[in-house]
Amino acid sequence: MASSSQYCPPWKYDVFLSFRGEDTRKTFTSHLFEGLRNRGIFTFQDDKRLEHGDSIPQELLKAIIESQVALIVFSKNYATSRWCLNELVKIMECKCENGQMVIPVFYDVDPSHVRNQTESFAEAFAEHEIKYKDDVEGMEKVQGWRTVLTAAANLKGYDIRDGIESENIQQIVNYISSKLCKIAYSSSSLQDIVGINAHLEKVKSLLKIEIDDVRMVGIWGIGGVGKTTIAKAIFDTLSYQFEAACFLEDVKENATKSHLHSLQNTLLSELLRQKYDYANNKYDGKRQISCRLSSKKVLIVLDDIDHSDHLEYLAGDLGWFGNGSRVVVTTRNRHLIEKDDAIYEVPTLPDHESMELFNQHAFKKEVPDESFKNFSLEVVNHAKGLPLALKVWGSLLHKKSLTQWRSTVDQIKKNSSSEIVKKLKISYDGLEPEEQKIFLDMACFFRGDEKNVVIEILESCDFGAEYGLDVLIDKSLVFISKNDRIEMHDLIQDMGRYVVKMQKDLGKQSRLWDAEDFEEVMVNNTGTKSMEAIWLQRIQKLRFSKKAMKKMIKLRILYIGHFVPDQQFALANDDSIEYLPNSLCWFDWHGYPWESLPENFEPKGLVHLDLQYSFLRHLWIGTKHLPFLRKLNLSFSGSLRWTPDFTGMPNLEYLNLVECTSLEEVHHSLGCCSKLIELYLDGCKSLKRFPYVDVESLESLYLYGCSSLEEFPEILGRMKPGLEIKVERSGIRELPSSIQYLTHITKLDLNFLENLVALPSSICKLKGLMKLNVSYCLKLESLPEEIGDLENLKELRATFTQISRPPSSIVRLNKLKFLTFQKSEVGLKDRVLLVFPQVNEGLSLLDDLCLDYCNLIDGGLPEDIGCLSSLKRLDLIGNNFKHLPRNIAQLGALQSLDLSYCKRLKELPDFMEMRNLETLNLSHCVNLEEVHHSVTFLKNLHTLILTCCIQLKRFPGLCIDSLRYLCLQGCSSLEIFPKILRSTIVESDIHMLDSVMRDLEVPQSLSQEIVPVSQRVFSIVRCRKKCSSQQIPSWFHHRGTDKNVSVNLPENWYVPDNFLGFAVCSGNIVEYTTGHLIPFCDDGMSWMTWKLNFFYLPKINTHTSSSIHVFLVPLASLWDTSKANGKTPNDYGLFRLCFKRKGQYGFRLLYKDDLELEALNWDKEENNDDQPTEHSIGTYVARTLQNCCLTHRLF
Repeated sequence: MASSSQYCPPWKYDVFLSFRGEDTRKTFTSHLFEGLRNRGIFTFQDDKRLEHGDSIPQELLKAIIESQVALIVFSKNYATSRWCLNELVKIMECKCENGQMVIPVFYDVDPSHVRNQTESFAEAFAEHEIKYKDDVEGMEKVQGWRTVLTAAANLKGYDIRDGIESENIQQIVNYISSKLCKIAYSSSSLQDIVGINAHLEKVKSLLKIEIDDVRMVGIWGIGGVGKTTIAKAIFDTLSYQFEAACFLEDVKENATKSHLHSLQNTLLSELLRQKYDYANNKYDGKRQISCRLSSKKVLIVLDDIDHSDHLEYLAGDLGWFGNGSRVVVTTRNRHLIEKDDAIYEVPTLPDHESMELFNQHAFKKEVPDESFKNFSLEVVNHAKGLPLALKVWGSLLHKKSLTQWRSTVDQIKKNSSSEIVKKLKISYDGLEPEEQKIFLDMACFFRGDEKNVVIEILESCDFGAEYGLDVLIDKSLVFISKNDRIEMHDLIQDMGRYVVKMQKDLGKQSRLWDAEDFEEVMVNNTGTKSMEAIWLQRIQKLRFSKKAMKKMIKLRILYIGHFVPDQQFALANDDSIEYLPNSLCWFDWHGYPWESLPENFEPKGLVHLDLQYSFLRHLWIGTKHLPFLRKLNLSFSGSLRWTPDFTGMPNLEYLNLVECTSLEEVHHSLGCCSKLIELYLDGCKSLKRFPYVDVESLESLYLYGCSSLEEFPEILGRMKPGLEIKVERSGIRELPSSIQYLTHITKLDLNFLENLVALPSSICKLKGLMKLNVSYCLKLESLPEEIGDLENLKELRATFTQISRPPSSIVRLNKLKFLTFQKSEVGLKDRVLLVFPQVNEGLSLLDDLCLDYCNLIDGGLPEDIGCLSSLKRLDLIGNNFKHLPRNIAQLGALQSLDLSYCKRLKELPDFMEMRNLETLNLSHCVNLEEVHHSVTFLKNLHTLILTCCIQLKRFPGLCIDSLRYLCLQGCSSLEIFPKILRSTIVESDIHMLDSVMRDLEVPQSLSQEIVPVSQRVFSIVRCRKKCSSQQIPSWFHHRGTDKNVSVNLPENWYVPDNFLGFAVCSGNIVEYTTGHLIPFCDDGMSWMTWKLNFFYLPKINTHTSSSIHVFLVPLASLWDTSKANGKTPNDYGLFRLCFKRKGQYGFRLLYKDDLELEALNWDKEENNDDQPTEHSIGTYVARTLQNCCLTHRLF
């Protein structure tokens, strides 16, 4: 095989997600992205996309090209975005040129509308054609958009207008996962993985995935033989057949770097698809794995285990995992695998495969030049069939002359040692001196670390890191993993560390990475000028002499991570360290234990200084000349009182002082750092003074939680575009007039400034400002009169302030889309009345207005509110008006109107002009007596809520096809149930509609109004009973309390023209229910299965509700002739329903001629109370179901 490392496909991303941001970013697309991410599918999603104009950034075009699959989410407004359409052009171009797989998803849009550009797509293209009507090139572009839309819509995809979103997403993710596995396997087999197919077949025969038990298979062999490659290929080709899968790479290495419970958390996070710290120690982790995974079918690969603890705490017992699970481990130590477990011993390559692999790397082809043939045979014979040696030596000899081949092969043969590590050293010897240093740093310190971070560290040492890395990759010494991390084979790492350890004297070694070795050198003061780098991931104790580092005059990297000094350390080290090498370029010491750095520390080449969680009171006294310092991190240093003089740091780009809780001021010289980009002071609660800011390069200024800071820093000069400022929860009382110099700022968050009393008028000069947030500024009483000058403002949030009279100029904000002055429900009686200014045809783009609990009375809303021509959502919850302005009826674009808890509201306006209204909420409008008859003309209305409208007596008929949810709960004065179409779902309290229950005419009419909650499953009115129990009516013969309800069907149960369907009663959630019809002689092939998706049904609060839900499953919803294999319904003898959770369920076969049902008498109550009984409810629902079938001919 090519290597024992994982196979890396040529694509950078698995999936590119194309979508219309404003349509689906916060809903479907975010859930889809999460589903893909949880499955381990590497997905590119542009989280910060701003779909303005035609031009797409180069990084997005590059991401499209580098993605294996393009997933296009078509939504109603997709075609309005020229950005999206151009993105689609590029995607379809990649499909043609690169074979990229393209999958369309039709979200809330008919595929034919996309294919033929009709409906919303027609409207969008009409706008495009108007824009480009005088532009020939532009019109050609429009035609191109039409072409790619038609082509994309004709591809196989997913129409998800119906069904449950989570299940649709699961389907899409499963499909992509299976396709990627097959493509990855197909691609890898065409690449350089020699002999992989034979290994795969042998391991699969041991796994026996067709058997529903739990088993472990060990892949065992010497280092470099290809164990990881085989395990990765198994994972890639089989993982889609499991509920969840996890590949834990380099268990030995990662267990050394971090605690074992960290690996347990990774395993649980991957398999449960939710990143979380499940365990604090390995014992807790063991318990969590055994508890949480016992019902899941999982595939786990533990790569490179070398200790019994690795198995014991990660997969100690096969009983921890659900049926069908498989655990694969790779190891060099056979004794770690239980005798009962299957073991595949990986053999070395036979001669012909060895030659094939060597030739691939030496010549980049299978057949070498004849003149090199004898040398090739010598190398292959010396490698003894070990893939790693063949790959490394082949890469070493690539592009070398015949003379170079001769000398190199001689060197390989001279190494008579049988240890492969020593044999591999010849590749190291062939590197240039700087390349050798880079390789040793990577082998000793940086395996598994992010490539960009490693390059930054090495470049701080003045190395050509990018070039050096390319050389190492070319020579097969390292590779870059799919998630952009530095990786290498175990034996390559061992070789690198062997080179360092060849020097037996620890003090003379060039690198230290072991804590015990470090302590020996520091205590005995044996460090020398040979020492170049020290990197300690974890260190629990620290002992050394004060002059231990005096001789380390060439030390360039010092990293001590996660050191927490204790009291013993303090007693043993009364004096601080006296010397730190001035040669340091990269200095990290998390938990630095002394009050300051040594006075003689003058590291003029220092680039990075990170002393977070330190015990520093000050860094040093006076000025230090650090011309190359770019990053300074002193965060979480709780004793730090003051910052250093920054005069000597002209190139400082990053300063982090987060949670320096004793810091009172920042040195005034900070303004001299002209290249500063990021400045973080969050949580500096003692900070009182902050210097002026005159740094045009600044991009981030964070003062969040600086509760003692009362003055916003003065700003001198103009700031950089894109500057982000966070001052939330600080003590700032006012903003300086110099804030006007933030001319390029687009977002200003001032929320939770509880002491802020006013905004300066100069803030209105921020012409680029798009978002302003002053929410929870509890003392803020007004906005500047010139607020209308913010000509680009799109969002203004002023929730929970004292603002009662927005300035009249606010209506000039003609780009504003979102506006809220929402107040708190608490203290409403004592609040000043809010008065909104007249619109005067302004606010032309406003589509969301929230004025909840603003103490609005009659006249508080503008009389011309109907001029808000773009308004889609209007929230007026909890206000005190009795009447709404008549002009409100002119809001033709309005989609949602919320008037809930407007307890004085007596009448509603004419709704005739609100043709786009979809949701109307009138709950708890306790003085409302009737709903205006014009509501009948709202052809797009799908939700109407009138909960607890206790004075409501009259209600118009609702013959509206679109209506999906009508709530009349608590409408105790309603005397006549409204006429509704059968497409409507109704939620009612039976005990609050007693008069309706006694009126025989109404139940008969209701019996016609059965709800088609999916295309083939019908549900009756949900019944909420006053009785506290959820007893299933006795009419349902077969009853149970398990998650699965199975009923043996009698012989000849199916009578044509008489059998109506399966009646089911549930006292629990029914949103996700699966039905099965199983034949008497089960052949495993003829099951009839249908998922019952109650898509529109409002969820029941199972903690408070005593609801029962009755629904009918017609035979047609289960019967599929193509699966029957010649059988008739009477050949089926078992009906099974699988619910989401346990509860009370009932079941009955329903016939047209049902003698028992005819014997039931609705009028005979079992008690004399006014309340409906279980018997009456049962009779009512039974007859209703029967009438439903007869009316709609469902039998």
